[in-house]
Amino acid sequence: MYPYHNKIKQRIKNGELIKYEYVDKYNNIAPCLLLYFNTEPYVKPIREHRFEEYEKIFEGLASSKKQP
Repeated sequence: MYPYHNKIKQRIKNGELIKYEYVDKYNNIAPCLLLYFNTEPYVKPIREHRFEEYEKIFEGLASSKKQP
């Protein structure tokens, strides 16, 4: 079994995430959170039931960037 979310979280931790956006629909996933990375695969979709989990990760990234 492929550890989809574990791999994505590791890529985020490694600094590969460029940006993210919420879209109404992406490849029959509606709504969808799209994560954009600077390495392949460049785009990874996230289903709605995982949004809150990733929002917490994004909050942590934002607060760590504010520290000197």
